[in-house]
Amino acid sequence: MTRSSLGLLCVLTAVTALVACSSSDPKVAWEGDGAPVTSMEPDAVADAVPRPDPILRAGNTSPYSIDGVEYRVLPSAEGYSKKGVASWYGTKFHGNKTANGEVYDLYLATAAHRSLPIPSYATVTNLWNGRQVVVRINDRGPFHPDRLIDLSYAAAVKLGFVDKGTAEVLVETITLAGIDDLRDSETGEYRYLQLGAFANPDTADGLRESVAAMVDAPVNVTPVDAGGQRLHRVRVGPVADGEQLRYLRDLLMSRGYSPGLALP
Repeated sequence: MTRSSLGLLCVLTAVTALVACSSSDPKVAWEGDGAPVTSMEPDAVADAVPRPDPILRAGNTSPYSIDGVEYRVLPSAEGYSKKGVASWYGTKFHGNKTANGEVYDLYLATAAHRSLPIPSYATVTNLWNGRQVVVRINDRGPFHPDRLIDLSYAAAVKLGFVDKGTAEVLVETITLAGIDDLRDSETGEYRYLQLGAFANPDTADGLRESVAAMVDAPVNVTPVDAGGQRLHRVRVGPVADGEQLRYLRDLLMSRGYSPGLALP
């Protein structure tokens, strides 16, 4: 079973030789993976819970190259729907870092994909038996040309194809509101002030209007799905630099408003 990832793995360039490589580049793993000694039952596998995590630079280098083949990360996961072959990976990678630095846990519903932004979430349906699982995509791969997605051992258990090794699947991404795309942001570079998040959109719009009347910067309301609830965030920005950000915070505080939360 072929498994590929970013992280701390190295490229297998021959049957018996490993070639050392930089930790900043994608790597291709080796054959010989397997299931844990203690197996799981499908009912014991919990779906991943979608949450609006920001899309960071980690794991989203684009383009990137594997064995001379160039791959590109999609600008958005929204609307992605594709049929293809799924494989799975297990003990060989359990405890290793994934493409975005998370630790791979074979007992969680996660997956590797070549082009979807990391992290993103998808419903994967086994087209042979109709079973479904929701996975968190946090790794890169598989780089086998005939495979679409590499699922964790747990996800494969829930879909019922561990023994077979592969299955025909449908991958459909889950759209979430409020995902910040920070792939182009420098670490520590703050360009926004978040003034609050409100369940009532009218409250958010009222704050936006009052703040927009006093600041020389964009003020927007954007939805976010958090804890199963739709909230409406009020943000000022982007601003030019840290000096303007400090000026805006001081101005808001002098008018009796919260100084806000600085964000990249």
